[in-house]
Amino acid sequence: MGNRKRVAAERRKTKPAVIGGMIAVVVGGAGFGVYALYGGGAAADDRTQNTSAAADQKAIKTGPLSAVEVTATATRFLTAWQQGKPAVAAAATDDTKAATALLTGYTKDAHLTGVTVTPGARTGDKIAYSVQATVSYKGLKKPLAYKSSLTVVRSATTGEPRVDWHASVLHPDLKDGDTLVTGESGTPPVKALDRDGDELTAAEYPSLGTVIDGLREKYGKKAGGKAGVELRVVRAKGSKSSDKTLVALSKGTPGTVKTTLNPTLQAAAERQVKTQARSSVVVLRPSTGEILAVANASPGFNTAFLGSLAPGSTMKTITSSMLIEKGLASADKAHPCPKYFTYGGWKFHNDDMFEIKGGTFKASFARSCNTAFISQAGKLDNDSLTKQAQQVFGLSLNDWAIGVPSFDGSVPVQTAAQKAASLIGQGGVRMNPLNMASVAATIESGTFRQPYLVSPDVDHRKLATASRTMSADTLSQLRELMAYTAAYGTAAEPMSGVTGNVGAKTGSAEVDGQEKPNGWFTAYRGDLAAAGVVQAGGHGADTSGPIVASLLKLGG
Repeated sequence: MGNRKRVAAERRKTKPAVIGGMIAVVVGGAGFGVYALYGGGAAADDRTQNTSAAADQKAIKTGPLSAVEVTATATRFLTAWQQGKPAVAAAATDDTKAATALLTGYTKDAHLTGVTVTPGARTGDKIAYSVQATVSYKGLKKPLAYKSSLTVVRSATTGEPRVDWHASVLHPDLKDGDTLVTGESGTPPVKALDRDGDELTAAEYPSLGTVIDGLREKYGKKAGGKAGVELRVVRAKGSKSSDKTLVALSKGTPGTVKTTLNPTLQAAAERQVKTQARSSVVVLRPSTGEILAVANASPGFNTAFLGSLAPGSTMKTITSSMLIEKGLASADKAHPCPKYFTYGGWKFHNDDMFEIKGGTFKASFARSCNTAFISQAGKLDNDSLTKQAQQVFGLSLNDWAIGVPSFDGSVPVQTAAQKAASLIGQGGVRMNPLNMASVAATIESGTFRQPYLVSPDVDHRKLATASRTMSADTLSQLRELMAYTAAYGTAAEPMSGVTGNVGAKTGSAEVDGQEKPNGWFTAYRGDLAAAGVVQAGGHGADTSGPIVASLLKLGG
């Protein structure tokens, strides 16, 4: 016994050891002090193994992770990944099967070699790191460098710390279900052109990176180009996102695809979204459906086309058309706007609990009175709003073909309180700026024309249509509501200086966990319609309103 104690004491005095080709130094248990990862050796792998007998005897640990647990788990994972040991790395995650498949493919399918992982500082349970590797394929080589991060969590079943596995741990552009593949792309690259025939690049227009990827996916094989050899992200089956090229080992010959984008409006839209974090905007031509501009402050995901967000009070445009058609509201007739209205067990209220006594429906629309709409829920069928969105505005049918992937809005049939909430753009209703710009365009022109980025003449595809239009009286009243709101209502401030035939509607959508709502704004001026959203930014008049209004001032 005495000998064992002396040996243990001597071990505690030793300096940090080189184990399995990894040098690790942890300072004060506070996180990563300094460490580097090297290939080779398997001793570190042995330390990760726990016998089932020992596991059975230990009580399941709970509570927050310690800095040592986070550091050790991350080190174990990153070291095994760098050493090319996918099974060992995957064992440090909470999804061994998915992690093994993707880590194996990192070498086998993506042909990545010489991997070096350099960790950064620990921030709570999260650790960032940079990765350098070489893409090698049939004698072609190119370097790859990027940054990513991982989060360590405590397993609910074992109590052990594990890497919270998502595909983005391996590469930030990966979503769960995606893969990395190197080889002949199969789809030739494309050169996207604006409406004037000049080239559009992501370098000049950052928001168009995902758009160009989508154009390549749809038109690459039809545009006359020749495929190259690339490392690319291959999206999961059923994904709305397009494949993405990370490294081109040999460039293919691009074909050309002409779009409807207006270079002046596109450049202006890019400038505008830089003024508000998490903003997105779309500009359309109502008379044709042509998409003239699309921009996102965060260009990695095309929220403008693919977002699925509650549109808040901008949805009242569609709801108003329905109420007018059904004789439940009329622009200049009296309409209730109480402070509160209870329906389906929910007590709804207006912003700041305001009420309008003896006011008209036009006044309620202009001030965005929620209860003016909620109060009519009991007079509607469960599918009334769904039918109006589909039949008049061409939404929620999943049949748009704009030339790149898009989400066409969703207005599901709902009951009770959710039905009422849908009337004011909450509940299960989901839209994006493309959808709401289309709504404004339909009101301006009187007819739904499916938006498109590439002319249907290019590939003879069929555009979506709506089964009917609004009556002349309904359309006239709806335009009156929009014009009044732009001049005297919640949209008046941002629309100041926007002249001509104009109309607008603001919106604010509450989102669980967000301190500020998503701010929406949809409007038109002559033959120009636009819509935007600023996520978690606040009221639409203050956030997306100035973005939309500035673009409308450029034309119409």
